[in-house]
Amino acid sequence: MMKDPWAIFNDPFFIGFNRNLNRLNHVYAENQSYPPYNVIKLDEDSYQVEIAIAGFDKKDIEVTVDNGTLIVKGNKEESDTQFVHKGIATRKFTRSFALGEYMEVVGADFENGMLKINVDRIVPEEKKPKTIKIK
Repeated sequence: MMKDPWAIFNDPFFIGFNRNLNRLNHVYAENQSYPPYNVIKLDEDSYQVEIAIAGFDKKDIEVTVDNGTLIVKGNKEESDTQFVHKGIATRKFTRSFALGEYMEVVGADFENGMLKINVDRIVPEEKKPKTIKIK
């Protein structure tokens, strides 16, 4: 029997983690294979999510952030085109990514069938480490 990897967070030591745990569980449970994607680490605090969505237009794509989750939805209206062969999938999709603490979506570009979403760690000044001067 496989042990629950999230069980450690049921320990009373982890106060208030249940909301984050539920969010992560939800994103993990939606694990899909379409559309394909890459997550690229640009530097210590910057990432880029690339999603291959050939056949979609900008108007067919919605990018939102809700409660620490990046959500990308695609919904292309059916056309009257009669295909002899249709190998490029343009089916409806939802792809979710859990964002870590202080991670913010700072921009998105769509070019040549690739959606690129930039995510940066932006730590507020009051949360950054500070040195206390000893008197």
